[in-house]
Amino acid sequence: MSEEKKPDESTVPTPPVGEDGNEEGKAVGNEPAKAESSPIENKPEVVQTNPTVGSSEGQAEGSSESKPAAGATDAAAERAAARAARLAARAAAESGEPAPAGAATPASADAGTDEEKAAKAQAAAEARAARAAARAGAKPESAEPAAPKEPSPNQPLLDRLVAILKADVGEDAVVEAFINERDAHRPYVVIHSSRWPQAALTLRDHEELRCDYLRNLSGVDQETHLEVAYHLLSLTHKHEYCVKVKTDREQASIPSVADVWPTANWNEREAFDLFGIDFPGHPNLVRIMMPDDWVGHPLRKDYEPLDPEV
Repeated sequence: MSEEKKPDESTVPTPPVGEDGNEEGKAVGNEPAKAESSPIENKPEVVQTNPTVGSSEGQAEGSSESKPAAGATDAAAERAAARAARLAARAAAESGEPAPAGAATPASADAGTDEEKAAKAQAAAEARAARAAARAGAKPESAEPAAPKEPSPNQPLLDRLVAILKADVGEDAVVEAFINERDAHRPYVVIHSSRWPQAALTLRDHEELRCDYLRNLSGVDQETHLEVAYHLLSLTHKHEYCVKVKTDREQASIPSVADVWPTANWNEREAFDLFGIDFPGHPNLVRIMMPDDWVGHPLRKDYEPLDPEV
């Protein structure tokens, strides 16, 4: 029976269509699919007709677009690494050390650049200091010898002061005399402490001096000794002088001049309070700033407070 049916199947051009349309649907469905399969591969614009083919081509296009971006990132990373390697090699060559075997990272390259800048700045500063020292110490051969220093305009005033004190008080009254140029060329004299009471009267009463006003009195700790500076003013002659009296650190004592210039009263009490200088002849030599039971004298350089927080 199978042999009899073979010729019938070969002579039938198309399979019969059933009432439910199954066979016809299969034939119709296959023929369009075969007809549209070839254009999908040759013409990209027909990709949307087949969702499966379109998705695969979209993925292919996406992957092809991502490849250039990844390549650009890799190229940028390679350039950065090469630049860091060049910086590291340059820093190593300048410092005399062998260059590292591997490529330098950007962080190490930045660190090397900062160190290089710091080294250059230090070298420049040292060079400037050397040039300044050379300019200060070097004397041009063609330079003319310095002109003699002109005397101070107050030098005659100082000379006359020294002459009066030596004549009225004694030759040993003046220990030292000089012009303080930094203090407006003020005449300075250092008086021996034993001659100070008589010298104070001469300074106040002599007709050419007339130092009738004591502007201020201040104690000074010079570490090797203590001293008191008296700034005197002549309201009559409009002259100013500074008189210094030195004393020993261990037994600091300078005769009081509170009876010559009333300003010295409280000023001597302050010097006694803060420096521990005794002023024999003072009418009321007691502390003026610190409590009476305070230990030590705060403005002396060897002062050590009992309570560091005070």
